[in-house]
Amino acid sequence: MKKVNSVNKIISGLTCALLFSMGVKAQKATFNIDKDLLLVQLDCKTDIDDLHTAAGFATLLNHPDYKDLNYLAVAGTYGIQEGLYVPPNELMPMAFHENWVDADKEWKASVDKVVIKALKIIENGGSIWVAEAGQSDFTADWVKELSKKDPSIKIRESVHVVQHSDWNESVTKPVKLMYTKTVTDYHKIADGNEVGNGTPGLKSDGKVDWESKLNDDHLTKVWNTAIRLGNKYNGKEGRYLNESVAEGGLDFSDLSEVCYILNLMDIKDTDEFFTYFKVD
Repeated sequence: MKKVNSVNKIISGLTCALLFSMGVKAQKATFNIDKDLLLVQLDCKTDIDDLHTAAGFATLLNHPDYKDLNYLAVAGTYGIQEGLYVPPNELMPMAFHENWVDADKEWKASVDKVVIKALKIIENGGSIWVAEAGQSDFTADWVKELSKKDPSIKIRESVHVVQHSDWNESVTKPVKLMYTKTVTDYHKIADGNEVGNGTPGLKSDGKVDWESKLNDDHLTKVWNTAIRLGNKYNGKEGRYLNESVAEGGLDFSDLSEVCYILNLMDIKDTDEFFTYFKVD
């Protein structure tokens, strides 16, 4: 009888564990536009794709569904990769007005600004979502500072990081990558440079007809600036040569992370992106 009871207890325990596991999966965190903050962190080194990503994000922000999106763009969140920076300073205020910070110029001040915003969001019941359009060095720094400011914060429940690139991980300082992966709710998604892998493939093989779909003077100016700056720096002075861009294409593949966060994963490629965010 004792053996039967023991077996029953084991079965009961396993059942509870399974139900708990299923419950955790069912409660997977999702972005709450009413309470959460979206950080779009752009390394801008040495690929010019972040210029196009900034323009793509500005296009998304123009859509009525995202007029109330609480966001902050951060430029210069690079890791340990070699090569020259791609200055986005002409583009960033055009795309985001005052809603961006320059980590390349002021790393510590940018960390502090993110922490201040994050504390307020979390205090009001929201979460922080990071589109890691680069390496995780900056994330590790501000998350560590956030923990110091308020040790009671449950970081894994409050900070969600999305990364699509193996290369970005490979040029993050190892200890900072490990910290970010261990402490935050870290999501690794399929590469946004490819089409057909379940993630929006936001890098084109050739020219994209975006002009006919964006009947908006401001967005046209943003894209023309991003393209002009991209052509100016692409492959220059030892910077990475983005062949798709060199052939007249667009590369805003890092925006796939924003698509994941905002549940826009049905967008297939660059053409579908501009169709979805069309401005008549």
